[in-house]
Amino acid sequence: MKKTLFATPQDAEAAFYEALQRADLDAMMEVWAEDEEVSCIHPGGARLSGIEQVRENWAQIFKSGQRLQVQLSDLLIVSGAMFSLHSLHENILVLGGQGEGARRIVVTTNAYLRAGGGWRMVLHHASHSPAPVVRRELPLEAPKVLH
Repeated sequence: MKKTLFATPQDAEAAFYEALQRADLDAMMEVWAEDEEVSCIHPGGARLSGIEQVRENWAQIFKSGQRLQVQLSDLLIVSGAMFSLHSLHENILVLGGQGEGARRIVVTTNAYLRAGGGWRMVLHHASHSPAPVVRRELPLEAPKVLH
């Protein structure tokens, strides 16, 4: 049984990112639903299914010694009485370990489900952000093209 009651999906999300930045496995797993249907996908990684695979993977990440400072941006939320879907950008600064000082933007989807013990994460899907679109300046008079 979970100890923490997350009254809103935003509370669960705040706890998730706090646990991530502190590399606190117990706090991280407090956010997740205890369910075999949970799923976690890290940038460039395989889909992890079930609470045990998710726990083992976060444990490995936290043991690496690398710490992440995360700022969230571009948050879009679709929410109902029992389910909340969050699309956002994680603006990450890598601290410690290999890659120190690297900055990354990660496109992320987090899904939360409301149950008897409050809101819990059921999906974290993070992908590397594609390169920014380079806009080409058009000449003042663009060539006319007939299709």
